[in-house]
Amino acid sequence: MIYQGKAISVARSGDDIATLTFDLKDESINKLSSAVIAELEEVVEALQAESGLAGLVIGSAKDVFIVGADITEFHGMFEQGEDQIEAMLERVHGIFNAIEDLPFPTVTAINGLALGGGCEVALATDFRVMAEGAKIGLPETKLGILPGWGGCVRLPRLIGADNAIEWIAGGSENKAADALKMGAVDVVVPGEELEAAALDILVRAKAGDLDYLARREEKTGPLKLGPIEQMMAFETAKGYVAGKAGPHYPAPIEAIKVIQKGAGEARGRAQAIEAKAFAKLALTEVCYNLVGLFLNDQLVKKKAGKYEKQAQAVKQSAVLGAGIMGGGIAYQSASKGTPILMKDIKGEAIELGLREARKLFAKQVERGKLTTEQMAERLTNIRPTLSYGDFGSVDLVVEAVVENPKVKEAVLTEVEGVVGEGTILTSNTSTISITRLARNLERPENFCGMHFFNPVHRMPLVEVIRGEKTGDAAVAATVAYARAMGKTPIVVNDCPGFLVNRVLFPYFGGFSQLVEQGADFQRVDKVMEKFGWPMGPAYLLDVVGMDTAVHAGEVMAEGFPERMASMGGEGGKSVIQLMVEKERLGQKNDKGFYAYEEDRKGKPRKVSDEAAIALVKGVAKESREFSDEEIIARMMVPLCLETVRCLEDGIVGSAAEADMALIYGIGFPPFRGGALRYIDAMGVAAFVERAEGLAEELGPLYAPTDRLRQMAQAGERFYSTKTQG
Repeated sequence: MIYQGKAISVARSGDDIATLTFDLKDESINKLSSAVIAELEEVVEALQAESGLAGLVIGSAKDVFIVGADITEFHGMFEQGEDQIEAMLERVHGIFNAIEDLPFPTVTAINGLALGGGCEVALATDFRVMAEGAKIGLPETKLGILPGWGGCVRLPRLIGADNAIEWIAGGSENKAADALKMGAVDVVVPGEELEAAALDILVRAKAGDLDYLARREEKTGPLKLGPIEQMMAFETAKGYVAGKAGPHYPAPIEAIKVIQKGAGEARGRAQAIEAKAFAKLALTEVCYNLVGLFLNDQLVKKKAGKYEKQAQAVKQSAVLGAGIMGGGIAYQSASKGTPILMKDIKGEAIELGLREARKLFAKQVERGKLTTEQMAERLTNIRPTLSYGDFGSVDLVVEAVVENPKVKEAVLTEVEGVVGEGTILTSNTSTISITRLARNLERPENFCGMHFFNPVHRMPLVEVIRGEKTGDAAVAATVAYARAMGKTPIVVNDCPGFLVNRVLFPYFGGFSQLVEQGADFQRVDKVMEKFGWPMGPAYLLDVVGMDTAVHAGEVMAEGFPERMASMGGEGGKSVIQLMVEKERLGQKNDKGFYAYEEDRKGKPRKVSDEAAIALVKGVAKESREFSDEEIIARMMVPLCLETVRCLEDGIVGSAAEADMALIYGIGFPPFRGGALRYIDAMGVAAFVERAEGLAEELGPLYAPTDRLRQMAQAGERFYSTKTQG
């Protein structure tokens, strides 16, 4: 044994081949923490000192190769400042360069995921062999940074600038076949043949059939691109990537600039350019928030995983109520392999639900994600029915009938009588109290909320709502089923609107007050879209449906009368209520704040509508000009405050879960990290001061809580500066 550490071992196989194996103790994956990097440094020194070696294979004892750096260390590391970050990068470059400069050929055997730093380790060796099911990529731009351990230098020299820009700017995970086609790897084989393929490459390199020194020269010298080719490759890419990434995500464009600046340089200088750019990006708020988002996501998944371990698997599910929502739920369940009964009392509703599922499967076939045969097979997982005949064998039922408490209560009581005693019942309600819906059930401990967001196949969040009598087994089974459907479940406690809608409606309340005071709703939309929302509040209301918004608003007003009673407008009516009266329901009948026409793909496209503009002007009690900053504050403060209240009331278990729910459920701008990170970024004291100023004019919707005022005085935050606390 040449070396034995906690994450890396190096053994000599045969007389002259060394095998370096990553196998991080007490972890299911390999990642490059600072401790592992320190071990790798010792490993390189041991390899340099070992005599008689003729080759090195780098591999993994786990199902993955290396998933990347240890992201839990990023916040603490980045807080040390630009000089320290550059020093860390320079040290890692030294280690990877030493691997690249070893006096014998080297090969990496990629058996699973090789991402970020894991990909960069592989790029440092002369050759790469890859298992058929493995993936490789550099996803750093998704964290607001760029590859900083040589990825921006080596990859373009290996696969060409165009291909490298596509991989790095897009942050994609690439399949083995694509990696082989581009030249990122040399051989793709079945997993069981990986070791033999790696050794074969070393044999051929030793025999002189493969020129490993020429490979090194190519990777360590300037990029072979003429001035005109450079201009075409980089300037065209910048325009395209800027359009795709948008103004809030600087990392993809910075990565292209790094590749461009380093193109004419040899390895050392190109790596220095990469390190400087990485350090600058690492100190941005966008990077801080995107890293925080990743850590929050890991926390949410970990919590869901704990519930999942306690749950019996859902082998057969059912959805009550077909139509668009029922069809979407049935599609999602069937597409992920859980058979589902789809019941309705009307044949035409069943047909509508099946049509929706077929349409979604057909889109997967069009995109090449499924074959026609796979689509047909998965469609058989959906069994339509007009009766409860087969419900005795169902493990979990999703009730998705009309959002009316009396109808839901009747349907839930009815289905409870035909399912087994251990069957879990759930309600896909967006606002109605789970405790209320459970009051006529014989087994309320088996009942909870399972709130999907529309469209079901696109929106990642599912709120799992615990009522007063909901048992742990019901929550665990529902979380497990949501995960099996490919969704991110977040468990919340019962209250009007639960978490996401409770937080969203104060945002709509802020919008109503703005309009009442004379704000141009189209300008409000533009300001909030520029702020980072996928759509402004007026456009979002059109998508939600004005009648749905009014109904949900009434539930909120009843639950939280002090701050969510209906606001403003002619005769005490809000602009949203007036829209309903004028039968402007939004996209569902092609007119709301905007009018809607079909685009070339048959999707609704919004256009300005004079009738809507006149209607909104009629609501205004005054005419005022608002700055962009005023509009943002008027919209964001009530949303953020309600998120704080949900955390304080115990509706949601942690700041991380609250922020993730808003990002996954309503498209809160990811680069801002969530409502509570947004408050932290502003400073709790500054946020409280702004809220108090608005509350004087606008009332309780803008009033900070006592606890938030205490946090401001004590200099506290929702997240600690170095970790996810």
